[in-house]
Amino acid sequence: MNLKENDKIGKYYDIAKNDLFSICRSITGEGVRKTLKIIKKEFPNLKIKKVKSGIRVFDWKIPSEWNIQNAYIIDKNNKKIIDFRNNNLHLVGYSIPINKILYKNELFKRLHSLPKQPNAIPYITSYYNKYWGFCISHKKKIEFLKRYNKKDKFKVVIDSKFNPKGNLNYGELTLKGASDQTILISTYICHPSMANNELSGPIVSMALIKYFSKKKLNKTLKFIFIPETIGSITYLSKNLKKLKSSVIGGYNLSCIGDDRRHSCMFSKYGNELCDSSLISAYKKLKIKFRAFSFLERGSDERQYNSPGIDLPVASIFRSKYGTYPEYHTSLDNFDLVTKKGLNGGFKVAKEAIKILDKKIIPLNKILCEPQMGKRGMYPKLSTKKNDINSKNYMSFLQYSDGKNDLDKISNLLNLSIKRTLKIYNKLKKKKLLK
Repeated sequence: MNLKENDKIGKYYDIAKNDLFSICRSITGEGVRKTLKIIKKEFPNLKIKKVKSGIRVFDWKIPSEWNIQNAYIIDKNNKKIIDFRNNNLHLVGYSIPINKILYKNELFKRLHSLPKQPNAIPYITSYYNKYWGFCISHKKKIEFLKRYNKKDKFKVVIDSKFNPKGNLNYGELTLKGASDQTILISTYICHPSMANNELSGPIVSMALIKYFSKKKLNKTLKFIFIPETIGSITYLSKNLKKLKSSVIGGYNLSCIGDDRRHSCMFSKYGNELCDSSLISAYKKLKIKFRAFSFLERGSDERQYNSPGIDLPVASIFRSKYGTYPEYHTSLDNFDLVTKKGLNGGFKVAKEAIKILDKKIIPLNKILCEPQMGKRGMYPKLSTKKNDINSKNYMSFLQYSDGKNDLDKISNLLNLSIKRTLKIYNKLKKKKLLK
């Protein structure tokens, strides 16, 4: 890794650590908008989009916008024992407003902790069910259990608001290439105060934007910063027709910032160009990696590969979500996410995109077989003797479905890449391919 690339990661690492980490993000609300505005300061071409709460997006409905001002618990001595402003993971995401006095047993039913990780504050949400709760370390919960008796009372305050006329926001940035064929890079911005499961993807995405904005691109790169699940569903519902006609591959970036391992999840069937490009990137960089089964999916690769959507998108990780002990806890911080780890994730994503960008992916312009005779590409007489050139032309066109690059077609036709390239150029000259 050269110093120039280190400098790119370093800048966005600092922005994430110093500016983004403390923001309380959720699937909607001021936290998402504030995050997008900070990214837009770095990349003015980022378009911040909004979609109204209540709008139906496929089988879902965009929820009311949620914002939180304050949340805390005061004990019998008028002491704040839990304060959202000390760590925004203390509050269950999308908690409803409350202001009441509770006895110890009532309160402790709403206090979530992790007995097996006594020093960690868990990250818990309740987006689509009305609920309120707090999250604390199990160590602290045990202290409270010992300190207070069952007759003790606590004041519980959650100053949250739900706006049914609010919005869901996401960001979109396009780097135009010579072709409308598009590589989609997706990452999410909906988790509060976690470094690997949240901010590593945006950090690497920003570094990729900076890197490729100075390159001459064959294909168009589209970067999106979205709330996970509902954000990708919303984005797809608004842009599906265009995406299906242009996206030839893409990558979901998540949990890509620790330096323990490299891993990935290929697209649903594992046979897309984005998959082969990613494999080639690992091989070129001499990186050993683990490929997780698509049955273990859990991020936005679920939506992109869904039936009827069928966008060829793979996911790039370091330690995959749900597989490392700090996942969805306060321990997922910038002790876990390092510049070295981020640089490793950046290298893999950058190389995979570069390889995919260089691929020639022919698409047959004609429905059914074209009439080759009128183009001077078929024998004038029908005889028993096979015309090998005509056969190769027709075979090439059969595999020109937008899913195969020249290398794959070369293997399928059992021809040299040099010969395959000549066939490609001849068919393109005849305006049979795009």
